[in-house]
Amino acid sequence: MAAAPAPHQHLYLRLIAALKIAKGLTLLGVAVALLFLDIRHTWFEQVVDWVEAEMLLPHYNLVLAALRWIEEFLTGSRLRSVGLLALLYAAVLMTEGIGVWFEKRWAEFLLVAATGSLIPLEAFHLYLHPSLAKLALIAANMAILAYLARLLLRTRKSNQDGSAARG
Repeated sequence: MAAAPAPHQHLYLRLIAALKIAKGLTLLGVAVALLFLDIRHTWFEQVVDWVEAEMLLPHYNLVLAALRWIEEFLTGSRLRSVGLLALLYAAVLMTEGIGVWFEKRWAEFLLVAATGSLIPLEAFHLYLHPSLAKLALIAANMAILAYLARLLLRTRKSNQDGSAARG
């Protein structure tokens, strides 16, 4: 049986989960607006451009290019492909956030894997388009990754110690 997380660990996990859920809800709102509402205002185009540049990052360019090609073939609109990609990314973020909120171990592994796999791409994006916001995002993701990896390793070690004591 796994030991209950310490109160500060519980707080940190909840904070990480809340941030993932907030980011997921933001992307979900943009996705719903792009896919189901016919919004073509200038301000909304600027929001879409910001989401595409800041939240989706270049590692989605291949997927985005494929979606755009399919969409242009079918409809000729770029906003729908960004909406589909935002919906997909929102689903991943919401899955991570809700799973971590309820302290599911699989969600912690998913969060470590997803966050760890994106850091090199985020660093490359920072190299191409430097900004303090991107640097802060990478630093936050690295801190989250280090904290969760340490927590998962510590939990695994305590589980192994507990099994050895019972065995």
